[in-house]
Amino acid sequence: MHTIDLAYVGRGLHEELAAYIADQEDFYADEGVHVALRDGCTWDDERLRRCATIGLGRALLSRLTDGTPWVGLSVNTHRPLFWFLARSGLTSLSDLAGRRLAVHAPHTAPGCFTRIVLRGAGLDPDRDIKTVVRPPGDYGMDLRRLRDGEIDAALVGSTMAPEAVAAEHGWEVLAWMGDHFQIPTVGLAVDPTYTDPDDPAVQAVLRAHRRALQVIHNDPDTTVRYIQTFLGGHTADEARAHYKTFIAPHFTTDGLADLAVGDRAITAVAAELGVPATVTAAEFYRTTPTTS
Repeated sequence: MHTIDLAYVGRGLHEELAAYIADQEDFYADEGVHVALRDGCTWDDERLRRCATIGLGRALLSRLTDGTPWVGLSVNTHRPLFWFLARSGLTSLSDLAGRRLAVHAPHTAPGCFTRIVLRGAGLDPDRDIKTVVRPPGDYGMDLRRLRDGEIDAALVGSTMAPEAVAAEHGWEVLAWMGDHFQIPTVGLAVDPTYTDPDDPAVQAVLRAHRRALQVIHNDPDTTVRYIQTFLGGHTADEARAHYKTFIAPHFTTDGLADLAVGDRAITAVAAELGVPATVTAAEFYRTTPTTS
């Protein structure tokens, strides 16, 4: 049996769902690969590049900023699962002007994407908003700060169903990032310096993940059951509503990237980072069908 280390660099459905299903359904074992799932959230880039990684956004930023030759081999979705959750009284992104927003650091993938979305709403993230930078996590402290009035809004990820949280507390979901910025994101990436994309272990993981994507589309009951393991604070109905709105319509069925979306995203990300767009989508997202 082949072996491989696979690192996730964020938490929640966005990052983990496909790999979690592949593991729980024994697709890895069926494909002849032993996968060690590693928590790479706090790893530096040098350590991360020695593993396969789920985080395509971080891999792309690394390729643009320091030339690490990451390639994306599979894409789970083109719509990042992050939301702007706000206290009552705010109803749109433009209402964030002069407000306190908890958000990821600018050099992280979700932080970079957030800045692109804010600029699209006519806001300068450095001048118009009082940012409270915090590392990725389960966003529980953000909810406490929203309740206590320490912040006015937070960019939160898929460790919760934000629409259900907003309804519970009388808050607002100002926007879903996926409606405002698309990029081929989360899936499988490797640095060929250390991991051959054609290595049998890599190809086995790709096959397992594509089987997991088929489960997401063809077996809603099983998928919702797994989603509930991530959304432990939500009811089955809330988990199913989240699946129907954000997961089922927007996860790929085959792991392939939309290269037109990818090129637009790379141009936007490079501009936000202030670096040249030194790679095309076709060069970075090598998402061809897997070998048998």
